[in-house]
Amino acid sequence: MSLLSEQQLDLFSHTRAAVVASSRPTSSPAVVPTALDDEALIAAIAESSLADSSMLIAEAVRRRLAAAVPALAALCRRFAGFGIARILPEQAAALEALAEIGDPDAARVVGQLIEHAVVQGPALKIAVSAAVRLRATLSVEVVRSLLRHADPGIRADACRCVRPVPEVIALLVDLLDDLDQTVAAAAAHALGQIGRTEALPTLKRLLRDQPTADVIDAISPIADEECVVLLGRIARTTPGLTAAALDALENLDHPRASALAAGLRQLLAA
Repeated sequence: MSLLSEQQLDLFSHTRAAVVASSRPTSSPAVVPTALDDEALIAAIAESSLADSSMLIAEAVRRRLAAAVPALAALCRRFAGFGIARILPEQAAALEALAEIGDPDAARVVGQLIEHAVVQGPALKIAVSAAVRLRATLSVEVVRSLLRHADPGIRADACRCVRPVPEVIALLVDLLDDLDQTVAAAAAHALGQIGRTEALPTLKRLLRDQPTADVIDAISPIADEECVVLLGRIARTTPGLTAAALDALENLDHPRASALAAGLRQLLAA
């Protein structure tokens, strides 16, 4: 089932999006996660109740326990079809743990959870954020759907998951005019990094008004003469970005850039 598939019935449906408690019983004896070995901890996660799951998951993260990835995935899948209106704490904790563990298996699992619509509703934002952190691979179909999502946070993170496919590039260009400035900036970053000059106006504005190392990195593949001047100004006047600006100038394929960088290095060393 893809992200675009029909959503299942949400048995916990409600009008407001908030974290809700699981209906699983919590009468079992309290678990002490630090007392469990790795194998026992993983088994406990797979069958945990809400009362125990957060502590168990936190311990797996503390140990950076890559072997816990399948159990965390199973915990997410246990609640597939639920949480359309509200976040389920077990799913949210498991997704955050997968992002923290951060190995290739975790990236693959998060991608699958999104692809198969295991995570729905407000928890999807957590899943897509985890996919960005893990550099998970998502299908073109799913990325297109996420780029059109009503939640601007999901649209912005989807921009960070794109591959240079024509139909996705067209959507990114459209998102340069998104009413949410975070989304427009994320689209510009993505376009700049794949060498699309449509992003230049937005990236130049960011370079003038809100320069960051990420903006410098994104504009470098498409920088023109005005960008060279802006980078030189940043190198002189913004100490925290001096190194990034000078490195960008030295790597630009522009006749003035390397000479300007050399002059600035001498000036700054004096």
